[in-house]
Amino acid sequence: MTDSESQILREIGRLFRQTRLAAAMTQEQVADLAGITRPRYRDIEKGAAAARATTLMNIARALGLEMMMVPQVMVPAVQALLRPNDDDDRPAFVPQPDDDDHGSSFSRS
Repeated sequence: MTDSESQILREIGRLFRQTRLAAAMTQEQVADLAGITRPRYRDIEKGAAAARATTLMNIARALGLEMMMVPQVMVPAVQALLRPNDDDDRPAFVPQPDDDDHGSSFSRS
């Protein structure tokens, strides 16, 4: 296994772990929902083991995620859409609280 493959496995595992902890789930719960053993899930989460695409998709779905194939050149744009950080550049569909109606309006660009 190359260093870049190991790095990818660790990144996938880190994302799974972050999501699992945010969802207050145990490794056992995720493994059960994904149809694998807890030791197998633990190794994937630690980045110590590779897994088939179907296994990764089952884990993602158990965590409420969906895996998608995105062209590499589009990754920055997708990430920007998923995490709008700059208040001046928010998409029109992001809810903006309004003092008059307590948050029921949407931002208009």
